[in-house]
Amino acid sequence: MPSALVIGGVSFNIMVYLDRLPEPVPHSIFSRGFHETIGSTGAGKALNLCKLGFDTTLHAPIGDDANGRWVASYLEAAGVRFLYDIDPMGTQRHVNLMDAAGQRVSIFIVPGTFEPAFDRARLAALVPGSDYVLLNISNYCRQLVPDIQAAGKAIWCDLHDYDGTNPYHHDFITAADYLLLSSDALPGYRDFMARMIAQGKQLVVCTHGARGSTALTAAGEWIETPIIPKYAPVDANGAGDSFFVGMLYGHAQGLGVRQCLRLGTIASGLCVTTHDLAFPGLSPALLASEYAAAYGEPLNLK
Repeated sequence: MPSALVIGGVSFNIMVYLDRLPEPVPHSIFSRGFHETIGSTGAGKALNLCKLGFDTTLHAPIGDDANGRWVASYLEAAGVRFLYDIDPMGTQRHVNLMDAAGQRVSIFIVPGTFEPAFDRARLAALVPGSDYVLLNISNYCRQLVPDIQAAGKAIWCDLHDYDGTNPYHHDFITAADYLLLSSDALPGYRDFMARMIAQGKQLVVCTHGARGSTALTAAGEWIETPIIPKYAPVDANGAGDSFFVGMLYGHAQGLGVRQCLRLGTIASGLCVTTHDLAFPGLSPALLASEYAAAYGEPLNLK
């Protein structure tokens, strides 16, 4: 069983579903529904990793509050080994407004401490024994970069909606060996991807929502992967994390980049059919069967 260490990114969210995102004027809106649930990119990645057979450890700050206790219980019930330090500002909480097209506006009503105190030595001790290290872009995570590099581990990093210039991301970009990002705020994503490969990245992948994904390999190969239309979208929340983990699962299985991207596409497609951060029935067997159905060829797994 491969092991994965996920660092950063847990919240307690309220999801509000709207026909369309609100105009920036005072008015009243009736939602199509809402629910409270776990959120953020670390939780999304960890939950998908567990379902695909990884021995998964997640670290994130939470508050000494009811929301933090609920988050910890949820993750542990799902099989995630959850380590945390206490944030005096409380557990992060977001209000996510989701429209019918899957677009999202996230409002950070409890943003958490920007520079939280945490037990760095405890986390650094876990790095050498982890097969994969997923470093999220929570501010405190950048402090772990020297420890990860000293252990000789590759850094997998998701930049989300990086705009090509924001200096906040630069430490993560410099440190990462494998990069994922969205083209939402980066129309010139191909130029950025090419620069990253020229700087020595092993793989750069850019997702485009309903337009699929684009990858550039270390060998200079561009690979375009469309979505699979049969997955009817219900909620796009968590789709990017599911894609990331599906792709990483293929890598752990020794598959080629094209197959890894297809697995990411399947995991993401399954995710959007539910309100969960990870498709409830996700498993290696399901990925293999969905792969054969979508692409007309068997998937040779370890």
